[in-house]
Amino acid sequence: MFKLLTVVIGIFIAVPVMITTWFVSFFAIDLSYWYASLLSLIVAGLTYGLVSVISHFRFLKNNQLTLKDYRYIRKNLAEARPKIRRLQKALFSIHHLTFIKDNMDLVRVARKIYRTTKKEPKRFYQGSQFYFSHIDSAVELTEKYALLSSQPAKNKEMELVLKETRHALKDIQAKIEQDLYDILSDDLEQLQFEVDFAKHKKGLDYHE
Repeated sequence: MFKLLTVVIGIFIAVPVMITTWFVSFFAIDLSYWYASLLSLIVAGLTYGLVSVISHFRFLKNNQLTLKDYRYIRKNLAEARPKIRRLQKALFSIHHLTFIKDNMDLVRVARKIYRTTKKEPKRFYQGSQFYFSHIDSAVELTEKYALLSSQPAKNKEMELVLKETRHALKDIQAKIEQDLYDILSDDLEQLQFEVDFAKHKKGLDYHE
């Protein structure tokens, strides 16, 4: 979303600058058509680049991040995206509707964490355990369960492993849900404050 907005703003500013430069160059400075066109394109390109740089650093400032931090977070986001796809793929390869239904929330929460962090990178460190540990465990367990459950013949030992894997997945799902809560904790605190304030104000209005 941020990249799209930057592109739109850059074009919105660069195009009028390009047109203005061409008219000034062609009519006021009396450059040839081609020289005026070339100059206007160069100025538009520089303007677009400047707008992009300013927007990028403003984005970093709003998220209270350094360029190094942002690159580090982008790297972790890039690594997490295919893991979430693997998680979904493994889940839908399991031919047990009850299992899929019970674990769909795991995929939804993982996506929510990824989208929230991508939109607001400053939240990354609040949910760092998701990126450093929990998503890997979820993928590993789900793929393991998918492999074992696909076997045509299952003995008691395999059934026991499947049962243990289901329990482990429930535990990791609870941890990932807590990761999402941690990421959104500031919003929840702000919402609670606004609710408490509204109640307090309503009480004052009632007594008046």
